[in-house]
Amino acid sequence: MLGNFVYSNPTKLYFGEDSKKHLAEALKGYGNNVLLTYGGGSIKRNGIYDDVMSVLSESGKKVVELPGVMPNPTLEKVMEGVKAVRENGIDFILAVGGGSTIDYSKAVAAAANYEGDAWQTFWVEQKDPSEDAKILPIGAVLTMAGTGSEMNGGSVITNEPIKMKIGKVFDDRLMPKFAILNPKYTFSVPRNQMVAGIFDTMSHIMEQYFSGDDDSTSDYLSEGLMRSLIASSRVAVKDPENYEARSNIMWSATWALNTLIGEGKTQDWMVHMIGHAISAFTHATHGMTLAGVSIAYYRLVMKYGIHRFARFAKVVWDITPEGKTEGQLANAGIDALAAWIKEIGAASDISSLGVTEDMIEGIANATIDLPGGYHHLTHDEIVSVLKNSL
Repeated sequence: MLGNFVYSNPTKLYFGEDSKKHLAEALKGYGNNVLLTYGGGSIKRNGIYDDVMSVLSESGKKVVELPGVMPNPTLEKVMEGVKAVRENGIDFILAVGGGSTIDYSKAVAAAANYEGDAWQTFWVEQKDPSEDAKILPIGAVLTMAGTGSEMNGGSVITNEPIKMKIGKVFDDRLMPKFAILNPKYTFSVPRNQMVAGIFDTMSHIMEQYFSGDDDSTSDYLSEGLMRSLIASSRVAVKDPENYEARSNIMWSATWALNTLIGEGKTQDWMVHMIGHAISAFTHATHGMTLAGVSIAYYRLVMKYGIHRFARFAKVVWDITPEGKTEGQLANAGIDALAAWIKEIGAASDISSLGVTEDMIEGIANATIDLPGGYHHLTHDEIVSVLKNSL
C-alpha cells in the first residue's frame, strides 16, 4: 500500500432506529443558543422536526430556526446564516437534513466569525480557517443518505451570479461533532432523491477506487462497499421501506466519504467536478448529474487504467473473464454500470437534466480541473464527455 497519511475522524455516530434517543446526550457540553438548519419543511410533515424540537426543548436550548436550505446551497443563503449567527449569539449549529443542509451548516460555521471574503478564502483559494479562528461546532441529524457529509469536512457551495459550484474539504474542526443516523428517517425521501443518493455514494467510491496500481487495502474496502450498495439498491428501489436495505445504504454512504477508503491513494474527482458545473448551470440534482456523465467519462479514461477497470468488472459485477481480452472485460464492467444506472432509475443522460448543446462550452469552462486519476482531461475532452452524455 503506497502513500503516507494521517487519519483522524472525530465525528461520533449514533446509528440505528433507536439513535434519536441519544440526541440529548450528544447535545451536552455544547452551547445553549442553537441554530437549527433544515430544508423545505419536509421534516415538519414526517415528524422528524417534532422529535428534534422536543429534545432541544427538554435540553434547555434556545432555538433559532433557519429553514429553506436548498439543494446546491448558495453563497447568498450562507450569508443569511452568518447574519443569523451574529444577531442571535449562536454557539452551536444543528443540521437536520441531507448533505446539502450539512454542507451548508459547515459553511456557516466557518464563515460566521470570519471578517474577510469567505467565498474567496475558503472556496476559491481552498484555505482553512486560521488556527486561532473561532469555529462554531455543528451536529447533524441525517435524513437522506448519499453525501457522507455527516462524517467529513466537505462543504459544496454555489455562487449563483458567477455560475460556480465549488467544494471545500475543511480540516477536522469542521467535521460534525456527532451525527444521528436513523435509517427510518430516510423512508420519506422521494424516490428520485433516494436514487440520487445511491448513485452519489457509488460515485464517491469509484472516484477513490479508479486510481493507483498498487495492492491497496483501500481498494478491497471499496469493492465490498460497492457490492453491498448494488445489492441493497436493488431491494430499496422495489421496497423503499425495507429497513435492512436502507440501513445498509446509509452506512455505505457514510463510509464512502469519511476519508477512510481514500487513504494512501491518489483520487480522481473529475466526475464530481463536471457534475458540479452542470448543477451550477441547471440546478439539477447532484447525484443525477454524476450518473449522467459517468459512463462517457469512464469510457474515455478506461484505457489509461485498464487493469483496474477489468478488476472492477470481475470483482464488483461478477463478470467472468474467460474468453475476454482485458479491454473487453473492462468494457463489460462499464456496460454493467450503465445497466445498473437504468435499473435503479438514475439519469442516463444530461439532456434530461436540462443541459442543452449551447451550454456545453460554458459548463466545460466552469469545470474545475483536478488531476489525480489515470488521465488528466484536456478542455476538449471535457467537452467531449459532455457531448457524449447528452
